[in-house]
Amino acid sequence: MKKFAYALGLLGIVFLAPAAPGATEEKKSAFPGSFSGSLLLTNEYVFRGISQSDDVPAVQGSIDWAHDVGAHLGIWASNVKFTDASIEIDYTAGFGRSIDKFSWDLSAIYYQYPGAAGSLNYDFWEIAPSVGYDFGILSASLGANYSPEYFGDSGDATYLSAGIEIPLGKSFALAANVGHQWIDKNANFGTDDYLDWGISLSAEFEGFTFSVGYTDTDLSD
Repeated sequence: MKKFAYALGLLGIVFLAPAAPGATEEKKSAFPGSFSGSLLLTNEYVFRGISQSDDVPAVQGSIDWAHDVGAHLGIWASNVKFTDASIEIDYTAGFGRSIDKFSWDLSAIYYQYPGAAGSLNYDFWEIAPSVGYDFGILSASLGANYSPEYFGDSGDATYLSAGIEIPLGKSFALAANVGHQWIDKNANFGTDDYLDWGISLSAEFEGFTFSVGYTDTDLSD
């Protein structure tokens, strides 16, 4: 499960929105709130430590809307390599605010895999509360994702995660994360409950974000 990930992101395209940390530009309109977006090319799509693209590159993009009151909506998509599914589309709706250096968010996420047979039960949804704090020298976050019926008819599942990001000058940032996935029906999902972690280094240059990262789990297979 040891994976190296290399990513190249082009952010601020037309009026699209970022799905990953990086510099963005937004185009204001008469419509309430603002739209933004991202386009990302990576050597592999890894979700919670497990490859979703079977060791092949992935192209990912998002379109997001956010309002000053804290409401936000988003659509994110990537290619995947599953039985009967080659695309994943995630829909997000939530509300979050920042108070000085403290931030919080409560979102709902629906994961859809067009083309997959209904009997595979790939589609699922999660509720995802999170909090964060900017200490100046680094920012830290804690999150929890809960699904009443997880991927592949694997029952209820909970994922707890923590992360930090350390700015290194104006253009570089070092980030690290750790999480634990609990799954009710492990046999249906295909793995035991597991721990995952990762570290990455990113750099911004001329509107692009370049990133290299390493991720792993405590799974033997």
